[in-house]
Amino acid sequence: MKKKNIDNILIYFLFIHLIIWTLIPSISNTNLPLDTIEALAWGSNLDWGYSKHPPLSAWFAEFFYQIFANQDWSYYLLCQFFVVTTFFIIFKFSEIFLKDKLLSLISVLLLEGIFFYNFTTPEFNVNISQLPFWALTVYFAWKGTQENNYSNWLLVGLFSALGFLSKYLFVYLLVAIDIFLIYLIYKKIFNFKCLASLIFFVLILPHIFWLTKNDYTTIAYALGRTGIENSLFLEAHLLNPLIFLGKQIIILLPFFIMLFLIIQKTKIKINFKDQKLVFLLIINLAPLVLMFLTSFIMGAKIRTMWMTPFYMFFGVLFLYIFKEKIVLKKLKYFFSMFLILFIFSPAAYLYVSLSQSDKRTDYPGKKISNVVQKKWNNNFTNKIGLVAGDEWHGGNLSYHLESRPKWDNILESKKNKSLSSSDGFVLIGDPKILEEICGGVFFKIEKQGVCMIGDKK
Repeated sequence: MKKKNIDNILIYFLFIHLIIWTLIPSISNTNLPLDTIEALAWGSNLDWGYSKHPPLSAWFAEFFYQIFANQDWSYYLLCQFFVVTTFFIIFKFSEIFLKDKLLSLISVLLLEGIFFYNFTTPEFNVNISQLPFWALTVYFAWKGTQENNYSNWLLVGLFSALGFLSKYLFVYLLVAIDIFLIYLIYKKIFNFKCLASLIFFVLILPHIFWLTKNDYTTIAYALGRTGIENSLFLEAHLLNPLIFLGKQIIILLPFFIMLFLIIQKTKIKINFKDQKLVFLLIINLAPLVLMFLTSFIMGAKIRTMWMTPFYMFFGVLFLYIFKEKIVLKKLKYFFSMFLILFIFSPAAYLYVSLSQSDKRTDYPGKKISNVVQKKWNNNFTNKIGLVAGDEWHGGNLSYHLESRPKWDNILESKKNKSLSSSDGFVLIGDPKILEEICGGVFFKIEKQGVCMIGDKK
């Protein structure tokens, strides 16, 4: 197969993937998913951090809102832009290691066997946000160790900071890279690595200041999600790690089925003096081992979606190991399996979306916002400037209302106070609480109470 043809196939694949996974959820979902609404809620009030996560996913969501406003399809497009960009980076990275465009293409197509890169991608969140930065950090870290120049390490610092500002778990990759640098200590590249560290810490410093000012709320939330405090010793330190391993085996099963369709079943030799192989092993396996140890030592429950970026370079790793054992005559079986998964995954998403009616994406957010907007217009002269409530209910109002009001979860601090504002308040939440404190127009909708306070007509 000619190199030009492979490049064309890659472009077609990326384009089709982007179109399908933008179109399917746009057609089938009534409302944006929870994490996307949360990101939009946070993004309406830009800051260096939020109650659950670092700021970058919210910044990207708000950037798209400023361009497309409340067009749902644009946020599915945002997701796929991150995914296909990541695929392209992996392709370019694999060219360095595999020296074969066909194998580089296969290293990307193999990822369609992992549901993190198809079925779960329509929900823009911190996991999707960190994907391209994970890939770029790996790419430039390798180039930095080989070329040993300032520009590559500067980019490592930049992209690793952006990844960390997407999600703290990015630090597992940074530890893996440090492990590889220790392996290369004799090359004396640490002067350049210091530049990457400096850039990294300078860029995340505002977030660190925000963390200290806000009592490390995102870290507390992350630890709370692990369920450490509520677990028995046996469950926490033995059962949780075993569950984690079992889930990873299931997740990777289609990937390995695709892989072994094209591999000749013979013994392989692992050469640990091969620098490329060692790098691939470390950046792929070290984060997994560290995650397992986190579960084992701390007794933490590892959420499945946390593993989203961990497998991006699995295709490159296994193709590098088995590149002499690949049987090109078997490629037709690989491509058949790829097409089955490529069609099945969006079809399954469409079926689940249309057949079930109690999902977050079935929430009538736009309808509720239209009712709120109509009642506001009938009662008040000013615009809605602030929406209060949890990220889901309040975030949906902030996203859909005409004035794009800022969101803030101030309801808890207002329980025992009367509310009045010339800026225009809309509060949504527990109807019993809001009915007691509301100094304006109150009504109920979809089991939620809504209190509106503004300049009356």
